[in-house]
Amino acid sequence: MKGISHFITGVAIATFFPEVVRAGGAGSLLPMLGGVGGILPDTIDFKFARYWEKFDVEIDPGREPDAEKIADTLVAAMRGAYESGRDCNVIVHTIRMGADLWREYAIRFIPDSDEIAVRIGPLVNTGQVPLAGSEPEGAVEVRRKVGVPVRNTYSEEYKVNIFSGPTFRFAREDDQVRVHFLDWHHRWTHSLLLAVAVGVVIGLLVRLLTGNWTAAGWGGLVTALGFAGHVFEDQLGHMGSNLFWPLTRKRIPGPGLIHASDAIPNFLTVWTSVALILFNLDRFSGAARLLPSSYLFFAIGLPLLILGGVYILGQSRKTHPQVSRESVRQEERINEASPVEMA
Repeated sequence: MKGISHFITGVAIATFFPEVVRAGGAGSLLPMLGGVGGILPDTIDFKFARYWEKFDVEIDPGREPDAEKIADTLVAAMRGAYESGRDCNVIVHTIRMGADLWREYAIRFIPDSDEIAVRIGPLVNTGQVPLAGSEPEGAVEVRRKVGVPVRNTYSEEYKVNIFSGPTFRFAREDDQVRVHFLDWHHRWTHSLLLAVAVGVVIGLLVRLLTGNWTAAGWGGLVTALGFAGHVFEDQLGHMGSNLFWPLTRKRIPGPGLIHASDAIPNFLTVWTSVALILFNLDRFSGAARLLPSSYLFFAIGLPLLILGGVYILGQSRKTHPQVSRESVRQEERINEASPVEMA
């Protein structure tokens, strides 16, 4: 989920408590603490945790990238993790060609196989818009066999283009190498137990600033619930979260229902949160004007039903082999290109 989605979810959760709504009406910032809690997990991750990560292998392609070298380096890291039993953290760097120009390349973990593929792509600007005709002449997708079973639980393809590149942790699990995407993300910062701890800290800060234990209790509660709401929303995706850190050390995989950048789930989250905020403000106002059943159906139920159906239909088409046109086109390009010797 995007940051605005997490923030507005936290505010919506806070408005379910009449005491918090009334405090907000009197000028208190208590409802906003729910939003603060909602954005806190990702803020900690992207502003701090990512910079503490150490990498065993860094892939820096330079201004003249070699797809074969990139693929061979990835295979060596994966085989090394499998053979040694020790995790291998890898960061893949972007290729900056100018102030507003980047060379894009793609890494694919081919489903139901032990192969990976790398293809050097076009030049793109910072908006990730490709420049027509800028792909290297004769560029083909290079495939390499890892030689051991590979399990990739996130995206099939990772495009490396602007700012910072993706990171992977390759770990041997049973008789396979598992690919963990952005392993520094959704770990200790996405814990329900940490949500409780953060709520306690914020509550004490509110007490220190206001001298009011009641405000402190509500401030700590809505912050913790906003934090937990973020964790539960992220758990709906593919990456999962380390829900009970520090008691657990690994992320619990999610059901893969959404991706963080999916437009419809983000829109529905913001829409539903705003609708609930308005509903709660009305019913705690002392002079409610909204008819609950009609409002909840038309403002929340109907949009969820319609847009949710559109999203589910779109996802099913993406995964259906007969309608995955981009996959077909990509395979056609590979077949038309000159054969690449497999390692």
